[in-house]
Amino acid sequence: MDFDPLRRALEPAIRRVLHFAWRFTRGLTLGVRAVVVAGDGKVFLVKHSYMAGWYLPGGGVESGETLLLALERELREEGNIEPIDPPKLFGVYFNSHVSRRDHVALFVVRSFRQSAPPQPCREIIDHGFFALDALPADTTRATRERLAEVFDGRAVTDIW
Repeated sequence: MDFDPLRRALEPAIRRVLHFAWRFTRGLTLGVRAVVVAGDGKVFLVKHSYMAGWYLPGGGVESGETLLLALERELREEGNIEPIDPPKLFGVYFNSHVSRRDHVALFVVRSFRQSAPPQPCREIIDHGFFALDALPADTTRATRERLAEVFDGRAVTDIW
């Protein structure tokens, strides 16, 4: 007996049911990251207490929050940074391993105020502005790729 016709008939329905169930058991999540560029061309990076390496500042978008509001909140929490001009959306990336976010929106911030240097806290254990040619050795690969895309204008990958 040939099951191929039966399988072909049932497969789309099974996929729809599984996709529907997946959507309700795990909501779509978004994250934001920022390339904060100082007037001298240095970029702001943070080091988290729970992950090794240096990262672009950012985090998750909370329920009911827009991307820009999430970005402003994260910049304020991680660096006491307040954008003056609206940040520019650079791209949206499929997230593979940086966090538990499905997609990460990357913004570029070139005009900002830093009210006071942020103090290390439980989440952010170190931070600073770094020249592109003097990034810390343990800057993550994804961070280096995003910086290359922003400053060199070359597409590296659409996966974070």
